[in-house]
Amino acid sequence: MDGMVDAIVKELKMRVDYLPAPTLESVYWGGGTPSLLNESQLNRIWNSIEEIFDISSSAEVTLEANPDDLTTSKIESLRSSPINRLSIGIQSFRDIDLLFMRRAHTSSQAHQCIEQAGKAGFSNLSIDLIYGTPGLEDDAWADNLAMVAQYKIPHLSCYALTVEPKTLLAHQIRKEKVIPPNEDRMTAQFDMLQSFAREHTYQHYEISNFARDGFLAVHNTNYWRQKPYLGIGPSAHSFDGLTRSWNVANNAQYQKAIDEGVLPLTIEVLTPDQRYNEYVMTGLRTQWGCDKGHLMKLGAPYLESFVKVITPFVVRGWVAEQEDTFTLTPAGKLFADHIASELFQV
Repeated sequence: MDGMVDAIVKELKMRVDYLPAPTLESVYWGGGTPSLLNESQLNRIWNSIEEIFDISSSAEVTLEANPDDLTTSKIESLRSSPINRLSIGIQSFRDIDLLFMRRAHTSSQAHQCIEQAGKAGFSNLSIDLIYGTPGLEDDAWADNLAMVAQYKIPHLSCYALTVEPKTLLAHQIRKEKVIPPNEDRMTAQFDMLQSFAREHTYQHYEISNFARDGFLAVHNTNYWRQKPYLGIGPSAHSFDGLTRSWNVANNAQYQKAIDEGVLPLTIEVLTPDQRYNEYVMTGLRTQWGCDKGHLMKLGAPYLESFVKVITPFVVRGWVAEQEDTFTLTPAGKLFADHIASELFQV
């Protein structure tokens, strides 16, 4: 891990001029399991960020963590660090679900880490939950959401179970060892999630993200609103508004290249069509939607095409139009990918 930290520190220095804005609003430690880093390793990376960039005094500094990593001593150590927000991969408060997902933690550890984080003074918490898993009945999903309310979690990210190809789950489903996800149940549980959010005053600011007032994730919001970001480390992605780049996903290859003074990245210059498609894809997923003014900046033909294609969805009640802005309705959020794909330029 020390070798990886060395490489990350070197890459930070190599990419000092990437971001157009001089001040960082968010630093996000995520992808992989950064909570495995010890205090010294975290501090080395943070000190390098401070030396290279201007960091806003109100910057959101998030660490992704698994419940089994968040021991009492670990939480206390993090509390004395610059990290002011924890994003915890709870996934479920039920052991049967955690076993199915092959998670390393238990439901007891899920409860304990949230309680300990609160006692340590972390008021800005986000947790992840997954719905639509085989065996997760609606009442069990309601129980998971009840835990969110009980702990007064200010930010919540919820994802439907996705079966990726060439995974163990895909193999088990193919061999009929596991029941495949039920689309109707997923839809019902997403509807339950939306109702829960309204009842407990969460803003449903993005398809999978919910926050109470004052707790919208800066990192998530900037990503979905297409602000530039710099990604450091193996497989990390970066975006400056016109180009997208990503590092090699292999740890050894990444470290070797950085040691040799070479950035191991691939760069893609976005075409006008790609820039339009990405705006549609990200914008429609959020509470801010897509607006005619931005579409016009991309080009009058894009605005004309967008309005023509989206109008039937407005008539159907899946999209709401207000003051030249188009947003998905609660019903339309069930069909976000379909609507976006219909709008894409191909």
